[in-house]
Amino acid sequence: MKNPLPKHVAIIMDGNGRWAEAQGLPRMEGHQAGSQSAKKIIEYCAKAGISTLTLFAFGVENYQRPSEEVDFLMGLFLSTLQNDTEELYKNNISIRIIGDRTRLNDSLQHAMQASETLTAHNSGLQLNVAINYSGRWDIVQAAQRLVEAVQNNTLRVGDIEEKTLRSFLSTAHLTDPDLLIRTSGEQRISNFMLWQFAYTELYFSPLAWPDFNETAMEEALKWFQTRHRRFGLTQQQLDVYA
Repeated sequence: MKNPLPKHVAIIMDGNGRWAEAQGLPRMEGHQAGSQSAKKIIEYCAKAGISTLTLFAFGVENYQRPSEEVDFLMGLFLSTLQNDTEELYKNNISIRIIGDRTRLNDSLQHAMQASETLTAHNSGLQLNVAINYSGRWDIVQAAQRLVEAVQNNTLRVGDIEEKTLRSFLSTAHLTDPDLLIRTSGEQRISNFMLWQFAYTELYFSPLAWPDFNETAMEEALKWFQTRHRRFGLTQQQLDVYA
């Protein structure tokens, strides 16, 4: 019997620039093509019954790229939110942005808030987009908020457990990902959701993100269904609980 589909899928959308360079195109065209792939995968996941999809769009370290590429990406994020939020709303998809917004320009921050507000009550796919995000940042900001809570006497040090810290993460509203997909053949998690990936299944696709289509997504989901997730238990224990 096949295992069920993952409830929460996270994707590192990697390889846009290299995809473009391999075809003699500017890197920006790769990012544009990658945004079209994202739309297709969002639609696929919504139809397949995936509860939550988290896309890693821009990491803190990506600010080290050439300024013109960073500016293009920020403009692409803005135009995508402005142009596509209405369609997300009509398709019953809710969107949340995770990451440090303090470095983002006002226009992008306002668009993020507007998209979140419009789709907040949708009950279909929960779409999360990580922009200016890093796993280390997420843990640090959670620790800072924990310290503030202790200093304000709203939390006692002795009461801090794993679930306490988890409640201060930017992903506190989410279950941990069941499946991580990374494209372009790279096999690392690149400072993405470090806390949340403790028991996540890792799937690495050789395809660059612009080439990752519905068929590739289906293959990744089928692979996930072959995995035996034991969470520290023995198979015999799982058989008893089944």
